[in-house]
Amino acid sequence: MQVTTNATEPKILRPKNRVRYLKLIALFKIAKGVLLLVLGFSLLFLNARTGWLDAISDWAADEILLKHSKAVHFLLGKLQNILAGGALRATGLLALFYTAVFFTEGIGVYLQKRWAEYFMVFATGALIPLEVRHIYHRPSIAAVAILLINCFIVWFLYRVLRRDPAPVSTPARELPVETH
Repeated sequence: MQVTTNATEPKILRPKNRVRYLKLIALFKIAKGVLLLVLGFSLLFLNARTGWLDAISDWAADEILLKHSKAVHFLLGKLQNILAGGALRATGLLALFYTAVFFTEGIGVYLQKRWAEYFMVFATGALIPLEVRHIYHRPSIAAVAILLINCFIVWFLYRVLRRDPAPVSTPARELPVETH
């Protein structure tokens, strides 16, 4: 069976290119998962270790010659309060949760599983309002780039899912069984 391509169809949605873009999107999601994995473990590790804060404090006192600086002591005290609270631990656990989501999306789409494409559309689309809110409060080029990439991913996967209907499974034929 030969698939005909529509002349008005975007080039990226043609079968050969579509698979290539799906794999790129999958690798992007896996890379985001790796970054969040590193972040999550480092936040959990840093939260469990308070000795390094004493080392920073000693270094600031000895090397920078700010032994009597109220600003340095204030900032180190704030950092210690953050570490003593549960904010970093919660952030680390949330990062590990999203690691699992990104790995599931990335590996599933890389293996061209339809459920993973639906999962990625919903998971990525659900975060777009949060990204817009983030850009509104803290605009940056990186945040806008991530928003644009995620909008492209949702659009692309929506078009792929709409264009390629789910394969219809044929029911298994019952074979007559002889009983003696």
